[in-house]
Amino acid sequence: MQMNPPLPLPQKYLERLRLILPAGRLESCIESMGREPATTFRINPLKATATQAVEALVAEGFQLTPLSWKADAFSVPHHQRRALTESAPCREGWIYIQNPASMVPPLVLDPHPGEWVLDLAAAPGSKTLQLAAMMAGQGRLSAVEVGRDRFFRLKANLEAHGASWVQLYLKDGTGVGRTCPAWFDRVLLDAPCSGEGRINALYPETYAYWSEAKIRELSHKQKRLLSSAARALKPGGVLVYSTCSLAPEENELVVAQALEWGLEVEEIALPFAAQPGLTQWQGKTLPPQLARCLRILPDGLMEGFFVCRLRKPG
Repeated sequence: MQMNPPLPLPQKYLERLRLILPAGRLESCIESMGREPATTFRINPLKATATQAVEALVAEGFQLTPLSWKADAFSVPHHQRRALTESAPCREGWIYIQNPASMVPPLVLDPHPGEWVLDLAAAPGSKTLQLAAMMAGQGRLSAVEVGRDRFFRLKANLEAHGASWVQLYLKDGTGVGRTCPAWFDRVLLDAPCSGEGRINALYPETYAYWSEAKIRELSHKQKRLLSSAARALKPGGVLVYSTCSLAPEENELVVAQALEWGLEVEEIALPFAAQPGLTQWQGKTLPPQLARCLRILPDGLMEGFFVCRLRKPG
């Protein structure tokens, strides 16, 4: 059956969504892609307490709505977005503007004090900074970025938000596993992706370059990065793979490669509803372990995201 898209989004993209998303959520997810995206942020404990940041923002007239599942994260009405970026707490690094779905992978990685953690594709630094805040200097955090401009943006971001202690490396992440085999207790790979989960009909630049060919190209890169991440991980260590894409080629089919290398998918418990990973795609049966992965569906507050927690056998 042909879809009649209510929004000016690529027809092929909408047809694929029908195969990926649960039927009961399809309409609401697509409808959310036609609204202004939410403006959300989390407080940066490396620079300020929650009380300090909230009091300062309320004094500037911001209407804060706390996230129900994360005490240090809030949203503001869309009309206050620009003012938030120009506010004193934002200029001082007390807060970091970040979508709630993007906050999930560091929480799933769950770094422990004293561990050595790697962020393999780190720029612009939202998750690196979140990991740094979670670790509070108790351990080592290394961040890798291959793009020169993006690397210096990452560096500036971390310095501005009180995380200058993070070890930064301007290098290709696909080679880290060879040069640093079995070094890290935990690895986060928030892989470069097609950005499907961020597509918004109000902003043509979010879908102007979308294509199935681009998805296939990125999938190859993601598999190389995941291979490097797996090699860099210590036996018994945890690897979190995530993307802001909904495409199975960038998600389940990439993780399926890691299962062939001996890694195991672990259950994830999130404080909100998410779709289990697919075990069927385009007539192909995928490993049942992939149902433990989770796909966060776009709903106007949350962007679309995919997250998977892998364990390397000891």
